[in-house]
Amino acid sequence: MSGPSSHRRAAALTMPALLVLLALAVPMFRAAAGTAPGMRPVAAATMTVAQAIGGQTGGTGTVRGYVVGQPTAADTVLFDDFTGDTALAIADSSGETDTGDMLYVQITSAYRASFGLRSNPGLIGDALTVTGTLTAYFAHAGLKSPSAMTAGGGNPTPTPTGTTAPPPTGYYAAAAGKSGAALKNALHGIISSGITTLSYDLVWNALKVTDQDPSNSANVILLYSGVSRSKNLNGGDLGDWNREHVWAQSHGGFGTGAGPGTDLHHLRPEDVNVNSERGNKDFDNGGTAVADAPGNRTDADSWEPRAAVRGDVARMIFYMAVRYEGGDSFPDLEVDDAAGGTGPRLGRLSALRQWNLQDPPDAFELRRNELIFGSYQHNRNPFIDHPEWVGSIFGQG
Repeated sequence: MSGPSSHRRAAALTMPALLVLLALAVPMFRAAAGTAPGMRPVAAATMTVAQAIGGQTGGTGTVRGYVVGQPTAADTVLFDDFTGDTALAIADSSGETDTGDMLYVQITSAYRASFGLRSNPGLIGDALTVTGTLTAYFAHAGLKSPSAMTAGGGNPTPTPTGTTAPPPTGYYAAAAGKSGAALKNALHGIISSGITTLSYDLVWNALKVTDQDPSNSANVILLYSGVSRSKNLNGGDLGDWNREHVWAQSHGGFGTGAGPGTDLHHLRPEDVNVNSERGNKDFDNGGTAVADAPGNRTDADSWEPRAAVRGDVARMIFYMAVRYEGGDSFPDLEVDDAAGGTGPRLGRLSALRQWNLQDPPDAFELRRNELIFGSYQHNRNPFIDHPEWVGSIFGQG
């Protein structure tokens, strides 16, 4: 009977063969697990947030990103006034506001004291490395049941370099063939539609991207002084950089609420002391040298920026005068040729027109415009794309 005798032969061979099979199987198992004999296990590669969003496999992954907010629903994230410690959202950009580009991270009880945003709101903008299960959370791309969470460690992914690409085809279609007041009205409609506004807190993180030093990704370039300073030195102390409103707040009374007070097209990093020295002065030629901002000059009622950014300043001011026309609960901002005073106006027009011609847009300004459009507000400064429109709207002389 072939069945039983075959079974007995197999059984007789099992014990002698087992030791050989085990000897062979162990190194094969190690190699399959990513570990060669005599070597330490190789750590899994750290993923970007974008990779984690696209890799919701239910497996374990390690992801690095910036802490950007607290998710409360599939398409809702709180960016301030946090209500809980059980979840946070991370993204590849510290200023990300689109929930589609965020990974929602569950914070289990072991990590809430250290990583919950209600208890630790200062984590916003910090880098975070987290290991856990790549699976949906809040019905959204997520990472659950974390086994490790570590804050800090520098930029989790390279900060976007931006481009100097032209605006998308058709972006300025409504302005085609127009000039003067008609052009101004058309541009106002274009740059006021479909935009995203930021909170004043989120401006910190956005400026770390839009004004990054092209030669040192850990730093930002300060507008007036031109100094490259650590991104982490933001605040209100001596030696810090803060958020300079190029169109001074008092020249419009718009404060720091979402709108003109948080519009990235005129907010730039600047040294705390230099920012204070500029104050709310109008822009004009002349004055005495500013000791801690070489190339800048000032007098009792005006400020002249260094030559490399005079055109930048002019185009920021012209943008503000077109974007905010008084019809959307914001002040009607106007550029005039006076100096001194307040109200929703800023000068001097003659100097600003001159600076626009003398200092055309450079790669840094073009890149910044593209980043604000693509990653933050989703509108552009038309005078960076078309400096010639300054003369059409605001005059040549």
